Amino acid sequence: MTPLVLLPGMMCDAGLWQRMLPRLEETGPLTFGDLSQGSSIAGMASAVLETSPERFTLVGFSMGGFVAREIVRQAPHRVQGLILIATSSAADSTRQMAFKTSVAEALQRASGPFRGLGHKAIQLSLSQQHETDPQLIQQILDMSLRMGRDAYIRQLRMVRSSDSHLLGEISCPTLVIAAAEDRMRSLTESQTLCEAIPDAQLCVIEDSGHMLPLEQPVLLAARLREWIENHITCAL
Repeated sequence: MTPLVLLPGMMCDAGLWQRMLPRLEETGPLTFGDLSQGSSIAGMASAVLETSPERFTLVGFSMGGFVAREIVRQAPHRVQGLILIATSSAADSTRQMAFKTSVAEALQRASGPFRGLGHKAIQLSLSQQHETDPQLIQQILDMSLRMGRDAYIRQLRMVRSSDSHLLGEISCPTLVIAAAEDRMRSLTESQTLCEAIPDAQLCVIEDSGHMLPLEQPVLLAARLREWIENHITCAL
């Protein structure tokens, strides 16, 4: 049994992992990292460490992958294994930064209730075969509503710098997981992570877009458990 610390992506909370819980709970105690309050990757990492077990396997999805790698840098002795899902080590492009800034400014000026992520953004996070699934759309929308306007503004304004030059310093066992139909993060980005992190392994899951934990929860949980049993449990 190994404790797991689970880090969600942008505008996601612990609800991201709910469909995977029956399988994940068999692996060990679960800690759900809260990324709703911090305004920087380093600050989020420090906050997660304060509420995490002394030793744990770390799972980072999308933005949570950036935070996960920062946790490894801040406390490498505490991380037994690292699993990076649908994420990247690339910095935001100038165009991405400009778009995020404009959305944050519009949200800051807006009056009235926060309505959550837009329909187009939610659809883009899903594969084409799942983009009209009402249950998945509602789950993503509900998470964003729970996170709220202020968290969205903070996350939009947060700087995401490239840490590609630091990947070679990661020494714990690492699994990189990509979604074959991800329209937000490319397979090349996952391959870059895998090639730069010493002895990392790459797993590509079919029939899913970016939201792997929601689109393929059973298969993803099985891949996590199998890898943990083979690479972490044996090392304890």
